[in-house]
Amino acid sequence: MTTPSTRPLAVVTGASTGIGRELAKQFARHGYDLVIAAENPELDDAHRELTALGGQVLAVRGDLASYDGVENLVAAVASTRRPVAALAVNAGVGVGGAFVDGSLRDELNVVHLNVTSAVHLTRRLLPVMVEQAAGRVLFTSSVAAMTPGPFQAVYNATKAFLASFAEALRDELKDSGVTVTVLMPGPTDTEFFERAGMTDTKIAQGPKDDPAQVAEQGFAAMMAGKDKVVAGSVRNKVQATAARAVPDPAKAALHRKMSEPGSAD
Repeated sequence: MTTPSTRPLAVVTGASTGIGRELAKQFARHGYDLVIAAENPELDDAHRELTALGGQVLAVRGDLASYDGVENLVAAVASTRRPVAALAVNAGVGVGGAFVDGSLRDELNVVHLNVTSAVHLTRRLLPVMVEQAAGRVLFTSSVAAMTPGPFQAVYNATKAFLASFAEALRDELKDSGVTVTVLMPGPTDTEFFERAGMTDTKIAQGPKDDPAQVAEQGFAAMMAGKDKVVAGSVRNKVQATAARAVPDPAKAALHRKMSEPGSAD
C-alpha cells in the first residue's frame, strides 16, 4: 500500500471468510482502502476479490490469538502511515461440546482470539483515532451474548464480554468524535459451526442468515453511529427482545436444546 490515496483506511480482522469478508466488501464498495487480517489460506482469495472492487488492500496473515500476531498487524497498519478511519474487530472462533470434556487449549484459544486480541488491537489503534477526533469502531458480538450458553459456555461468555466492553468504550468516548457500535448477529451461514465441531446440533441444522445481509446492516449501523444492531432475520430481533425478560436459567435450558451435541437427531 505505497501509492498515495485520498480514500479513508479501514482495518478488518477475520476478513478472509464469512461476516468479516462481507464487512470488508462493504468498506471497499463505500470507498475505503483496507488492511485485512486473518490466519487461513482464504485470505489470498479475499485479497483478490477486494482489490477488484477498487482501492488498495493490504493483507496481513497471522494468528491474532497470539500477542505477536496482533503486534504484527499493528505494525502493518503503522507502515501505511495513514490514519485509521474505521476498525472492525470481527475475528472470532467458537468451540462446541461439554466444557469438562473439551480441550483446555481450544477453550483458551477462544478467549485469546475473541477477547484478548480484541482488547489488544483496540488499545493499540484507538488512541490515535481519539487523537484525530474521528473514527468508527465496530465489534462483532452475537445474540449469544445475551444468553448463558451450555455446550458453548466459553464462546457465549466471550461475546458477552465484547458487548459490554464496546458499550463501556462508547460511553467513555461519547465526546471524542469516535463512535463504537456492536454488531449482534444470530446463526449465520458461515464456516463457524464446522470449525466449532457443532454440525450435529439443532442450531447448526436450523435456519441461518446471509452473512452479506448481516455485514450490510452492521456497516450501516456503524456509519450511523448507532450503539448496536441485532442483524439478520426478524427471528434474531425477537430472540434479543425476549432475552431481556427471560430469566437466565430458562435461557440456558433453551440454549441447551439447540447446542447439545447430537440435538439435531
